Amino acid sequence: MSAQQQTPAQRRQAISEHVVRSQSVTVAELAQMCQVSEMTIYRDLEELERQGVVRKFRGGVTAQPSGVFESNVAYRLAAMRAEKAAIARQARNLIEPGMSVMLDDSTSALALAKLLTEITPLTIATNYVETIKLLVDASGIDLIALGGRYHPTHDSFLGVQCIEAIEAMRVDILFMSVSAVSGDHAYHQEEHEVAVKRAMLRAARKRVLLLDHSKLGRSALHRLAPLRDFDLIVMDEQASPQARGELDEHEIPYELAAS
Repeated sequence: MSAQQQTPAQRRQAISEHVVRSQSVTVAELAQMCQVSEMTIYRDLEELERQGVVRKFRGGVTAQPSGVFESNVAYRLAAMRAEKAAIARQARNLIEPGMSVMLDDSTSALALAKLLTEITPLTIATNYVETIKLLVDASGIDLIALGGRYHPTHDSFLGVQCIEAIEAMRVDILFMSVSAVSGDHAYHQEEHEVAVKRAMLRAARKRVLLLDHSKLGRSALHRLAPLRDFDLIVMDEQASPQARGELDEHEIPYELAAS
């Protein structure tokens, strides 16, 4: 099918995939790719921004995160795959059969979820749709879906109902990630994500932060929690000496995942 024969929905899908691959593109580039006018592209971008897939800036569009906006789930799934896989393998050693495990809606926790069918039986609670789909038919997994209001940007359930479901639980161990770490605090761009992640921290006996090196030395709009609220941070080996030194200075325990 040629670009001119695409339906608006097909064209927007092509635009979103191109933006995720390229990270940032111009309106003129998208118009040429899709063989439509720039005005049509602007209308498409309005809809994609409404869905939380992209963010517009003057003359262009991006899927990259900022201190105020988190990147969409497609971008996060494509980013730092090798690092997240290494972190997941390291974190797997903290789980034993029979445990209750809570996973947040991060793609880092999803990488860990892919390894959990090897450690059954387990009870797993999560609000992330991709993790739910992954484990729904898994043998030996007692899966608890934490419901609430669905957010397509994150492909997860959030809001008051999700928090209430979390608060009714007490799990052995929590694995979560965040958008940014600066100094001795973890940060996230979005208030509704912060509220759910804080509830998860309160619901777990042991709390583990999964952190690829791209999150270090960054900040975001909302301060989520001090790093001392986590029992352990698992990072990839590319974490800088400066970042490791800051954790040592604040006496924050961490492990490095071998690639």
